[in-house]
Amino acid sequence: MRIARYALAGAEPQFGLVELATDGGEHPETIAAITGDPLAGPVNYTGERHSLDEVRLLAPVIPRSKVIGVGRNYAAHAAEMGNEVPENPLLFIKPNTSVIGPDDPIVRPRGVTNLHHEGEIAVVIGRICKQVPADRVQEVVFGYTVANDVSARDWQESDGQWTRAKGSDTFCPLGPWIVTHLSLEEAGALQITTEVASQRTPEDREVRQDDSTKLMVRPVAELVSAISEFTTLLPGDVILTGTPAGVGAMEPGQRVSITIDQIGELSNPVVDEE
Repeated sequence: MRIARYALAGAEPQFGLVELATDGGEHPETIAAITGDPLAGPVNYTGERHSLDEVRLLAPVIPRSKVIGVGRNYAAHAAEMGNEVPENPLLFIKPNTSVIGPDDPIVRPRGVTNLHHEGEIAVVIGRICKQVPADRVQEVVFGYTVANDVSARDWQESDGQWTRAKGSDTFCPLGPWIVTHLSLEEAGALQITTEVASQRTPEDREVRQDDSTKLMVRPVAELVSAISEFTTLLPGDVILTGTPAGVGAMEPGQRVSITIDQIGELSNPVVDEE
């Protein structure tokens, strides 16, 4: 399934199930409304169905608790930043106020001059869990979505830690929906592509990142297990699994698009803080 969170003009946000043309079903490029929050309990169809063109897609999950990022989980990215792969997972937290959805603007804060994109596959947790063995991680994963771990490199360098550099408002785009049908093995063999284009010529995209999740130093099962050793994970928590090589600067007036095979595309414009 693809579970999206969306809004119609003048209506409250709600969840729905997305059907794409590639599925070969009866309702291509539509979203079927469901009741409630799929992360909180059973849901039912309402009978409403809308074209994807009619709705505004929102961040598919607003974490009730936390977003946990993983640094240097691809060897080539660690090397391009002048670092070694750490002996243990390098973890940080992004506040839920950093989360935005598809097409929402990434805002470059005043004073930041070196804002970078980091395309990543994100894990959405579906159950309260603690100290999960790696061989049982599939039981606690609700699904996967696309993420951009936006990073202010100048703040990262000057602050000596990453809270402000990675946790500012709008620094965690997620979307376009949550895919629930992927196994751990499938999630560990997907292509991630990040492209940057001018808003004036969106068709002229520069490919920045193009690598496979096969290259993760620590796969999803190992990451979730390690993180759950020290903190309780809650339904709706999001784990960003690290970014492959090719990170680079984003400038106001550009649009950053991240595509992950079998999940979808997350695209956001970049603007300056007013």
